[in-house]
Amino acid sequence: MDYVGGILCGGYGTRLWPLTEEIPKPLLELKKGHTILDKQLMHFKTAGIKKVYLLAGYLHEKIYEKYQNLWNGLHIEYLVEEEPGGTLYALNNLFKTTDTNSVVMNGDIVSDFNLKEMLHHHREGEMLMYVTPLVSPFGIVEVSDSKVISFKEKPVLPHYVNGGIYVISNSLRKYYLSHERGDAEKLAFPLIARDGFLRGYKEDGVFWQSVESARDLAAVQLEYRNKKDKPWGYEKIIVSTEKYLTKELYVKKDECTSFHYHERKDETLHVFKGEGYVEFEDHQISLTKNETVRIQPGTSHCVHAIENLILNEYSTPHPKDTVRIRDVYER
Repeated sequence: MDYVGGILCGGYGTRLWPLTEEIPKPLLELKKGHTILDKQLMHFKTAGIKKVYLLAGYLHEKIYEKYQNLWNGLHIEYLVEEEPGGTLYALNNLFKTTDTNSVVMNGDIVSDFNLKEMLHHHREGEMLMYVTPLVSPFGIVEVSDSKVISFKEKPVLPHYVNGGIYVISNSLRKYYLSHERGDAEKLAFPLIARDGFLRGYKEDGVFWQSVESARDLAAVQLEYRNKKDKPWGYEKIIVSTEKYLTKELYVKKDECTSFHYHERKDETLHVFKGEGYVEFEDHQISLTKNETVRIQPGTSHCVHAIENLILNEYSTPHPKDTVRIRDVYER
């Protein structure tokens, strides 16, 4: 199936003022030179989507000034609302413009989810909603006979919330177009669910944050302090000293790092979660939980993920010592 992208980025972001007084929320930086919108556009590009509509409004000219109509080969078009009409109004602008199935993101979502995998789960004629575990905003105290027996700081609860990412079949746009304005979450989604066309998609253990306040923004900026997004996932520096370097690598299901080697760096990969394999020039070594693989300098290799893969890379301290041979993904 073919898809176009849509990003809801027309809100005022009033809970983030004064940060959003002169720039729209999607242009807030996760780290220097890397915005929320950069992160979202990368999702679309790596999933193979060619065109994205920015459903813009407030300070839309600032977004256009930065991105124009092209971002790393991804075509961008703007559907600007002159006055706020809610998510329904913005989505209807999209549905009136294209008859292609749509992937829509709220413009304040920062997540490491796998859009390509989500599209594999989408069925024609339905809507697929990304759902994420509910994290308690408070510490949980367990009491028995007036005694506190445990304390859990903001635990993950056995419930899911709307993650603000949707795959919507074109055949369902009638549920949206029957209303001119308002909130899709209140007026369209319940009817689609009632009629049996709404399913949930989840990836447990994946970073997700909705940036709705200064505290939320601080949380994602902390996450990105030593983190770098990659088309295949991310890499994050955990420890860097004169003697050794530790990185966390996250490789998404069915993705692969560049085929590369290190001139001086001697590294060991330790798997924490998931399954994959290391590909060398003439053989492969499987990667499963708790396994380790040593890779000596000058050894060409890449890491494949059979399912979402999280591993630590322990190495000698040469953070920029990477010679890329080839990519299996589009840059």
